[in-house]
Amino acid sequence: SVQGQVTSFEIDSSKFIKPLTKTLDSLFHEDQDSRLNLGRAIGQKESTVIIDSLRKIMVQKDKQNLVLVKRILDQYGWLGPQKVGLQASQALFLVLQHAELSVQKFYLPLILKAEKQGEILSSNLAIMEDRINVREGKKQLYGSQGFQDSETGQLLFYPIEDPDHIDERRKMMGLGTMQEYASLLKTEWNIQKYKEMLPIIIQKVAKHKQ
Repeated sequence: SVQGQVTSFEIDSSKFIKPLTKTLDSLFHEDQDSRLNLGRAIGQKESTVIIDSLRKIMVQKDKQNLVLVKRILDQYGWLGPQKVGLQASQALFLVLQHAELSVQKFYLPLILKAEKQGEILSSNLAIMEDRINVREGKKQLYGSQGFQDSETGQLLFYPIEDPDHIDERRKMMGLGTMQEYASLLKTEWNIQKYKEMLPIIIQKVAKHKQ
């Protein structure tokens, strides 16, 4: 049975666990700010020294944030938007998404359960599953993970399982079409072309991982 995907929440802010909302809200900003700063520096073609130091700061921040998120999850379990608000709940997901593979695999059952209980967006679960699969060298199901081709600079999507039915799977998880997603990322999506390129993409990924 296909279960209805989670795309929205009934939220009553009077029921929030206020101290946790506050902690996680600031965590959300820390996670995003360090990425924005790095992205801006890369976009403005700053020196390698600046970019490297901003990347180090980001990695350090991610580690600190993860310590806090682990503590919260181990004590309270998953905190959905109903308990802490949308942004605070999203902070948990973002910090895990930026964690290492072993951490993601450890908390995946918790995310699966949260999605079944309507406490996390189905699209977030899809992204996490893709990320884990890609990191394990498997094919992704929803096409959410891409990488920059070192030769052409073009954004390519990591190998996708059964690309013919990708939009159906994406729809089931509350994600837009691949076409919409690709244009958001300023790249193109043509299923025929993608299937033809797949052997080349697989080679590039192998090289990319060395």
